[in-house]
This record gives sequence, structure tokens and C-alpha cells, in this order.
Amino acid sequence: MPILYLQKTASGNKTVRPTGYTFPAGLNAAANVSVSYLVVAGGGGAGGNLGSSAYASSGGGAGGYITGTTTLSTFTTYTASVGGGGTTTPSTTGGSNGSNSTFPGVTTAIGGGAGSPFSPGSSMSGGSGAGAGDPPATAHPAGAGTPGQGNAGGSAPGGAGTSGGGGGATAAGSGTQGGAGTPSSITGSSVTYAGGGSGGGSGVLTGGAGGGGSGGPSASSTTGTVNTGGGGGGGYGPGPSNQAGKAGGSGIVIISYTSATAQFTGGTITTSGGSQIHTFTGDGSLVGIPAYSVN
Repeated sequence: MPILYLQKTASGNKTVRPTGYTFPAGLNAAANVSVSYLVVAGGGGAGGNLGSSAYASSGGGAGGYITGTTTLSTFTTYTASVGGGGTTTPSTTGGSNGSNSTFPGVTTAIGGGAGSPFSPGSSMSGGSGAGAGDPPATAHPAGAGTPGQGNAGGSAPGGAGTSGGGGGATAAGSGTQGGAGTPSSITGSSVTYAGGGSGGGSGVLTGGAGGGGSGGPSASSTTGTVNTGGGGGGGYGPGPSNQAGKAGGSGIVIISYTSATAQFTGGTITTSGGSQIHTFTGDGSLVGIPAYSVN
């Protein structure tokens, strides 16, 4: 409700509180709201070109997955940053890690690890790590995951033409298979996020549950699903254009709280079961709506 002060400043501004004035009993100068959050980073891109022979590129790791609760003030503006998916190119440099996602007061979700290049070197670590490269796994070991956010990539099954799947939020990559992500019902419906991308190979292998890209011949491999943080699927075949894998999926930030009306603006606002839900699929601001105005 409006609070009408009786005292004006010399300029006519009504925002100065008279000396000795106190707020009426039961009226708070600030409103705190207990919220649940889900923060998922961008998934890693799959490995790039591995040379002229029939080699496979490794799957990208899922973006870091963080969930929890915190308290926000309706007198504050909070900035949500949503990480993009990592890219991949038909070159020996391999893919790139996904970008981090952040929300104030919450630990940063780390972008997923990228698949390895052809020259000896590890697949990248991240929220979840990328799968081991081909050939051999000893020259391209799998990337590690970030504790509390994801898991390591899988080892290549062995032999030219195989590569490891990226780790997911719930499980590590298993051989060529991308690791499974984690389901969340923060929106009122169960959605799985942060699945690892499967590694490339002669056959098509579905990515990890939660938006992980499918691995296989390059024409059949797929990108990580947008706004899930899924890792990109690896490619397979002779020549750079066939072996290059696919990009990771972008991340997401979701804020939910119990209220009959919205206490903030920002993001796409939906309701479910008495909760207000703010979904950010890209960068944006969560702006508090104070319970009253000061005149």
C-alpha cells in the first residue's frame, strides 16, 4: 500500500521521512522471498576433425547442474546469466567448452567440457567432462566433472573408430554412451537436464537423457538440445567434414517460489501448483516488486 509522508523537502520531493516517523506495526520495509532455483550451464561441443582416416570424435560433456534454495529480496534486482553451448569445428583444435551460467548468491554452474583434438591432449574437463578421444584413449583421456555439478566422460571402447561419451549430471559417460542427466520438477513438470553427448561411431547412438546429442556418422550426429545444457554428439567417418561432431546445448536458469501473485518481474513467468516460475533461456534480470511504494 502507498505510504504518504506528511513532510516535504524544499524541492517538493516527498521521499524524506519525518524525524521520529516509524512504519506501522506489521509493515516491513523489505520483503524476503524463499525461492528454489535451477542453474544449468551450456554443454560442451564435441571433438573436431581427427584426420583423413575413419576416426570418431568424442562427445561433449553436459553443462554443470545446480539446484537448491535461497532467499531473495523484492527490493533488489538480480541478474541471470545463461551460458551458451560450446562449438565444434572441422579442424584439429577440437571443440570448445560450454559457457558458465550464473545467478547471484548461487555457485556458478560450470560449462561442459569439449571433445579432444586429433593431436595428443586430454578431452576437456567442465561441469561434466568430455569423452575420451580416438585414437588412442591414452593420448586423449576423458575430461573430469566438477564435484556437485556433473561427472567424468567415458573411456573409448578401444580401437580406431570409437570414442567416449560425455559425462552427465547423474552419471559418467559409459564407453561411447553419453551420461544421463538429472530430472527436475521446478516448473511443475518433470524435465531432464544436462545429459552427456554420445561419442561418434559407425552406428548412431542416442545421447544421454537430458538433451545429450546423438553420436554417429557426422550426418547423423546431433547438437545438444537447446536450454538443457546437453553435450554435443560426436561424429565419425573419413575426412574432416565427416568426423566433426556437433555443438552443445545452451543452459537455463529457473527461479520458483510459492505465491498467489508474482513478487518479481523478468524471464518467462508461468504458474503451477501455487508457485510463480521465472524461466530464463537467455541473459536477463529478476526485478523485485516491493510490497508497497513510498510517496
